[in-house]
Amino acid sequence: MTIDLPVRSPLRTSPPDDDPVLASRFAVPEPPRFMVPRPRLLAPDDSGRVTVVTGPAGSGKTQLAASWVLGGRMADHAVWITMEDEEHSSRMFWTYVVEGLRRAGLALPTLDVPGPATPVNRSFLIRLAAGLSEVRGSVALVLDGVSSLSDPQWAADLDFVVRHAGPGLRLVLVGRWEPPLPMHRYRLDGTLTEVRSGDLAFTREEAADLLDMHGISLNAPALGSLMDQTEGWAAGLRLFALALRGRADADAVVDRITGEEATIAEYFTVEVLRTLPDEVRRFLLDTSILDTFTPDLAQALTGRADAADILAELERENAFVGPAGGYATAYRYHRLFAELLRARLTRTEPDRIAPLHRRAAQWFAEHGGVVDAVTHAIQADDWRTAAATVVAHHAVGTLLVEGRAGLLGALLDNMPPGLDSPEAAIAYAALAVSDGQTDACAAHLSRAEDMIVAQGFPTTGPLALAASVVEVRLADARRDPARVMEHAAVAEALLAATPADTAGWHAGLRTLVLAAKGNAQSWVGDLDAAVPTLFAAVASAGAGFEGPKIACLQHLALIRMYQGRLSDADRLAHQAIDLADRCGLAAHRRPVAAAVTLAWVAVERYDIESAGHHFRVADPRNGGADGLAPVAYALAKSRRLQSRGELRGAMQALRDLDEVDGPPPPPWLQREATLARARLHILMGHPDDGLAMIRALPAPDEPDAAVVRAAAMLARGEAAGAALAVGPVTEAKGVRTPVAVDAWLLLATVAVHTGDLGRSRVALRTALRLAAPEGHRRAVYQVWAQLRRGLRDDPELAEPYRALTGDPASAAPARARSAADPNQLVIVEPLSKREMEVLGGMAAMLPTEEIAASMYVSVNTVKTHVRSILRKLCASRRNEAVRRARALGLI
Repeated sequence: MTIDLPVRSPLRTSPPDDDPVLASRFAVPEPPRFMVPRPRLLAPDDSGRVTVVTGPAGSGKTQLAASWVLGGRMADHAVWITMEDEEHSSRMFWTYVVEGLRRAGLALPTLDVPGPATPVNRSFLIRLAAGLSEVRGSVALVLDGVSSLSDPQWAADLDFVVRHAGPGLRLVLVGRWEPPLPMHRYRLDGTLTEVRSGDLAFTREEAADLLDMHGISLNAPALGSLMDQTEGWAAGLRLFALALRGRADADAVVDRITGEEATIAEYFTVEVLRTLPDEVRRFLLDTSILDTFTPDLAQALTGRADAADILAELERENAFVGPAGGYATAYRYHRLFAELLRARLTRTEPDRIAPLHRRAAQWFAEHGGVVDAVTHAIQADDWRTAAATVVAHHAVGTLLVEGRAGLLGALLDNMPPGLDSPEAAIAYAALAVSDGQTDACAAHLSRAEDMIVAQGFPTTGPLALAASVVEVRLADARRDPARVMEHAAVAEALLAATPADTAGWHAGLRTLVLAAKGNAQSWVGDLDAAVPTLFAAVASAGAGFEGPKIACLQHLALIRMYQGRLSDADRLAHQAIDLADRCGLAAHRRPVAAAVTLAWVAVERYDIESAGHHFRVADPRNGGADGLAPVAYALAKSRRLQSRGELRGAMQALRDLDEVDGPPPPPWLQREATLARARLHILMGHPDDGLAMIRALPAPDEPDAAVVRAAAMLARGEAAGAALAVGPVTEAKGVRTPVAVDAWLLLATVAVHTGDLGRSRVALRTALRLAAPEGHRRAVYQVWAQLRRGLRDDPELAEPYRALTGDPASAAPARARSAADPNQLVIVEPLSKREMEVLGGMAAMLPTEEIAASMYVSVNTVKTHVRSILRKLCASRRNEAVRRARALGLI
């Protein structure tokens, strides 16, 4: 039953001995002139019986709630009350609530607010809740500024009323921090709607609309900068708009406006700083030198044991302090607020700044934050401490890898020259060698040694380790394997003596030492030692040392390629490329040697499509400083051209190496290039030139050179001498697979020339068996037609040939297979003349574009022929079609 409120009601909202209520407190704030519509922040629906809007000063929370009320969609009856701290009086709180309900025209039963000497009792609350439960329609009670109420009793009483007034009462509480109601219970009940600082922050589009209302249009970068500075803070955007209004250079001015700007500074001062106790303001000023910080760091900086409590309270009160990066254990100040605090500290107490930075540097150094420690040491103008921190925390490895392009290197780039500090000299040396300035690096290392030995500067384990690692890197850059091994031994001994609890700090140094050591072992040709060393470097490389890891992976890939371990080479090269992709390396830093290795693997496996793809990707001009990529690229390209019968082009690819600038390759790779040239001389009819090149090689009697020498002798008609030369290679143990395959193929060829077909069969069968596991097809394909003619297509060789090629068809002629097994592959539809031309190009490993150019047809025409060839040969890939065509005797 609803009871109408009489005109002369006994309700006494203002006792005679009290001040009258203020009508202004019931007025819903009018929307400002520059009100941006924000439809994403719609009024809560019926499920949100309690709505809480919290945010810092100037975040637009009052305007948002007012827009809900003025929109008329919140409830049938809307009551707005602007709250103030009524001298801690719960009675006055309820006086205003009841008066607000009356002014909203609500009909309530007779209700007296207790007098000044009587606290609000349960009876009053029960009668109020009962009256509200009988009101026809919904009631929205909006209380703005509840954070100003210091007596928490109002919240307990209000909770009682909300729970018993029925679903018609909807409560909206607006304040800077969360009200002391049982919020957890509302959340569990699903009756709570929360709008917090993140929700109130303006989006980029909303900020642009606000600026447009002020006649300001910023370009995209300037608007982005504005959003970074204000973080979407409504008042900040408005103050910026006022500062930018009417300026033609608004885009350029945005970055110059900071928290020190007069109107912004005044706002923070009045709304935040003046409301805080002196000791909290002191705390804010001292910690303002930090970008982000934990309570422990704040305590170390300020000396306050209650730092955690202060920060938690500031965050709770939305005093422009919040979690950093979404983590509750770290804090940060709003950017503009931090700028104001730093400016005030600089203006009022400049002498405090350097000591504060020194304390911060010490704390970060003790907790392993090297970059932050160095940053604060530099801000304190203490460069010696900055350099000492780098050395003590084994961060010299980061300088060696990243150089001045890295964060740490950029910080030290402005270090004054000539500091009398051995740690600074080591840092100079590391940056110099990372820039390729080896002479400058050596000079700095010499100066560091002079300070320690001649001038008596104290030395430490980390200093000695840093110096030895830089020495290793210098020797590596100078291609001095003897000095690399000498200094690597010292560095490894120092690493072994480093305390276990700092092992994580120096892991990167171990990676650099092992990588340089593996390079040195490769340079001297000790590949059996280089491989495990480089693998150990890869295993030890952690975050930040992806560059050395990629370099080791592609070095290993090429070594495995050289050794004939094609599967290992393929896997390692892909690992290097995948890691580079994850790191987002720029084009000029891509692992070119890895891409070249993949092309070389594809050539040796006679994988036409893959070879073409990898050759297009690999660019030897970006081969890096190790000299590997250009030679490997030339070798792979030359062998591809040779397999296509283009001997002059193959030779030119190797001769082009004479014009390549940069460091020479490892001797084993250079030897492989020389042997490749000798082979081509022989194939081009100049065996004596090939023999001359072999005699000029170091160790001309090694198996790889012996096989080429035997080929030259065979080309000169000396079949018996060739057999004697290659025989020991076929009998030797531990010969590289490519060399062994070439040796047995040559032996088979020699036997065909001498008419010893039995021996030729055995040799060819052995070559096929050795070539099959890793798919060394190129060498076999190049001599297969010649040997098969000589052996008259011996059917006993079909099985090992099938094992090598992976082709389900036998190597015997098509007509013989058809007679022996009607289920074997035969061509039902013959290939046309044009298709045979395309097939020849495919067999020569020509890409589609080159086939089209040689036939004077379009690329699409060639693709049509390729599809027809694949269909007729029942193949799914080009290389499979070529293998089947060879098996059928078509090519």
